[in-house]
Amino acid sequence: MSVRNELELFVGRWSLEAIFPSGHPMSGSVGARAEFELILDDVFLLERSEVDHPDAPNGYKITAEDADGEGFVQHYFDTRGVVRLYEMTFDGALWTLTREKPDFSPLDFAQRYTGRFSQDARTISGAWEIRFEGKDWEHDFALNYHRV
Repeated sequence: MSVRNELELFVGRWSLEAIFPSGHPMSGSVGARAEFELILDDVFLLERSEVDHPDAPNGYKITAEDADGEGFVQHYFDTRGVVRLYEMTFDGALWTLTREKPDFSPLDFAQRYTGRFSQDARTISGAWEIRFEGKDWEHDFALNYHRV
């Protein structure tokens, strides 16, 4: 099992731009960095991220094929001690992460990220959405990746 063929497009260094709407505790633009690398004989994709804001966590994300080999699962860890599990899909251009059930952390809200690679694979334009019980999905914040 190797994620190399499916996820190699992510590998490299990226600058991140998080854009929070007004009224959000971190409203405005926040800079960050991420680096993706294939690890352990290309079985996993590791993402390390650092955020330039004291209220935002740094994190590690480890992605592997899911049990049925139809998609991926991303294990998320951050400096707040948060541990989450996201279902992930990637079709070569469209990247999705979804968390809709409890895992290592209680499910106080559902989350999903949708990002799209540019034609030249130098930018991923995307956004996180959030859904509280009994409510519809709503925009949380934009998160764009720019290859460096």
